[in-house]
Amino acid sequence: MAHMDVLLCEDVDNLGNRGQVVRVRSGYGRNYLLPQGLAMEATAGNKRMIEEQRRILGKREEREQHSARGEAEKLAGVELRFERRVGEHGILYGSVTALDIAEALKERGYEVERRRINLRDHIKEVGDYDVVIKLHRDIAPTIKVLVRKEGAVEAPAVEAPATEPLTATAEPAESTGATLPATESSAAGDEE
Repeated sequence: MAHMDVLLCEDVDNLGNRGQVVRVRSGYGRNYLLPQGLAMEATAGNKRMIEEQRRILGKREEREQHSARGEAEKLAGVELRFERRVGEHGILYGSVTALDIAEALKERGYEVERRRINLRDHIKEVGDYDVVIKLHRDIAPTIKVLVRKEGAVEAPAVEAPATEPLTATAEPAESTGATLPATESSAAGDEE
């Protein structure tokens, strides 16, 4: 089988990273990598140009990594909520796709390409999901995607500890010299 060496211009899954020279089958290189702009042919005549490309790609890599870190910090803690019609057993009519997530992020001011959203399959059930956004080869923050039934109202979470009301209602009781539990102090205040 005929093989060829190519310089990768972009990261290609299961093949290599940008700037690497890799050996691929000729058909794969000629029919896919070269026309898509993912690679350029690495011939003897191109050796000087390849070294210059590696230097340029190295600088571009640093810039992209720096901007990806900044974007990852912004995306940390982002939570997207989708409300969809639901059938029996929590199965959605339709699904939540990477395109839906990209559009929701765009509405919030984040520019993320759909292909960077690492979603194996479309989300087809109600629930909470962690979705990885691959901003760079080494930088992949996770966002929270909540899929809920359309029109469903969630119960508010109780966040106040039980000790806070006791101290707040116990203060007036202390001024009279009596220490009463919270329910008795409020009832004693009503009787007076």
